This record gives sequence, C-alpha cells and structure tokens, in this order.
Amino acid sequence: MTEQEILQLVVRAADDKKAENIVVLNMKGISLVADYFVICHGNSEKQVQAIAREIKEKAEEHHIPVKRVEGFHEAKWVLVDLGDIVAHIFDKEERNYYNLERLWGDAPLEDVESVLQQ
Repeated sequence: MTEQEILQLVVRAADDKKAENIVVLNMKGISLVADYFVICHGNSEKQVQAIAREIKEKAEEHHIPVKRVEGFHEAKWVLVDLGDIVAHIFDKEERNYYNLERLWGDAPLEDVESVLQQ
C-alpha cells in the first residue's frame, strides 16, 4: 500500500469509531519520527481504546506492520505507530492539555475530508 492509502485507512478507521476532530499533520521535513501524525480524540476510555483497536486491526488486515501501541490500557493518550504514520488517540482533556496541533504548528494540515473521499 502507498503512504496515502495507509493514511486513508487510518483516518477511515478513526472515523468509523466516531473519533472527534480528526486532524492530519504533514510532518515531512519537520520530524524524523514520521511523515504524518493523525490526531483525534474520543469521549471515553472505551472509545479511545476502540479507535486505537480499529486502527491496529485494519492495519494488520492489510499487512501493514504495527511497530508499537503505547498507552492502550490507560486510554488517555494512545499512540499507534505504523512507521511513516503515527496515530495519536487522546482522551479529550489530554488532547487539550498536550495540544500537539499547537506544538507542531509549523506542520501543514492535510484536508481530512479529501483523505476520506479518496
């Protein structure tokens, strides 16, 4: 799968589990960690876990290696590392506190709607 197809898969998986305020930051040339950060939040511990589980399961279904999943049991900030794409699934309060969108404010935003429609 191409990077764009994997990005689409991650965004769709989050959207399927009703993730709130999905944002995609293009980290190319900004971070050595990943090319894209997908940031979203859930409104409960169970929803945060469901979003992370869906992303992980969809990746595995498509034979995309999941390098690691961190924070799943606490469900405050779950990180799903797919290599070039890292999904950050937050509890709403944690998302507001860490505010990755502001921290990485120099990263261009991808249009999530166009990603979902591809």
